[in-house]
Amino acid sequence: MARLLEHDAKEILAARGIPVPRGQAVPAAEAARQVASALGGPVVVKALVPVGKRGKSGAVRLAADPEAAGDAAAALLGREVGGFPVDRVLVEEAVPVAQERYLAITLDADDRTVRVLVGREGGVDVEELARGEGAIAWLELVPGEEMMPFRARALWQSAGVRGPALPRLAQLTAALYRAFVELDAELLEINPLAETASGELVALDAVVALDEAALFRHPELAGRVLIGPAWRPPTALEQQVDAINAAEPYRGSARYLELEGGDIGFLCGGGGASLLLFDALLRAGGRPANYAEIGGNPTETKVAALARVVLSKPGVRGLFVAHNLTNNTQVDVLARGVVQALREAGRLPPDFPVVARETGVNEAEGRAIFEAAGVRWLGEEVTLSEAARVMVQAMRERYGEGDGDSARP
Repeated sequence: MARLLEHDAKEILAARGIPVPRGQAVPAAEAARQVASALGGPVVVKALVPVGKRGKSGAVRLAADPEAAGDAAAALLGREVGGFPVDRVLVEEAVPVAQERYLAITLDADDRTVRVLVGREGGVDVEELARGEGAIAWLELVPGEEMMPFRARALWQSAGVRGPALPRLAQLTAALYRAFVELDAELLEINPLAETASGELVALDAVVALDEAALFRHPELAGRVLIGPAWRPPTALEQQVDAINAAEPYRGSARYLELEGGDIGFLCGGGGASLLLFDALLRAGGRPANYAEIGGNPTETKVAALARVVLSKPGVRGLFVAHNLTNNTQVDVLARGVVQALREAGRLPPDFPVVARETGVNEAEGRAIFEAAGVRWLGEEVTLSEAARVMVQAMRERYGEGDGDSARP
């Protein structure tokens, strides 16, 4: 997923007919004073960092005059918000708000539909909005289907919105949907969408997330998007893996991406095949706790170090080790490293489910090492999808029947 910082997101939406406040991103307090002076009147100063809930962390400040705007910028620049250093702030006019609304368009990859969500109240998390009965309404569209204003109007009405703002809300929603399609977006969110006393609509904040695979169609966005985990600071476990590579850079590579939740440690390799394995695990009902790759003929030390990180995440209750085919990574080296980490962590089968699906260099030796440790071995006669199902079934047999996800205690 590729995402944009707020000022870039607003610029892109403004070019497609979505009203946004006047403003400018600046790197220094004096520049903030100058922008505030040019805008005239109260301004809002926001830290430009790729995190949500900035207001709750003091990263959004109201300034009554240019001097206060400079002071607010000075207080924000150089500090960290959500683990990210603030090197720029957005200074924009303060919009007098009569009512705040919520509007988002998101892609549901599982159902292959586009969901349009509207809320009669905005400015808070969508999870909080959903607690209010009738506060949120949505409709689903097939990709390529046109969003007509009359459907948008009915959608807002079903969320409890009435009054003269309805036609404007309908037109803006249709415009946002067109932008969603044009940008190859995965998410466009405006929260809050301000309604002024005169009925004008203004996007006070905006989130734009694009399909990373479609960026080649948008060369105008080069250098402006944040891709993958760059949207958040690396976790402690991810930093450990960076250190592992730095300590032994000359042979093999280890990659680790920590995921939220999950109970199956995932250790794989093979580029595209590793993605197929990950998807297969999800389809089988598994809940991966991470995405980790090892390749390039790593040493036993590097394999063991990565496996330790995978096993150390709280909540991991099983391990899936898999490659489609190892070319230069030796299966016996992989097996020794993984088994070493399992023994050090005190997590050996049958108490801790482990499935290895491997084939390649020194396969027979690797199989013997895995099986001696009680690991369930699967060879090339077992497909990647079948191997994922075996892993999920092993979790259910060990921890009890689940509800479609990895077994829960």
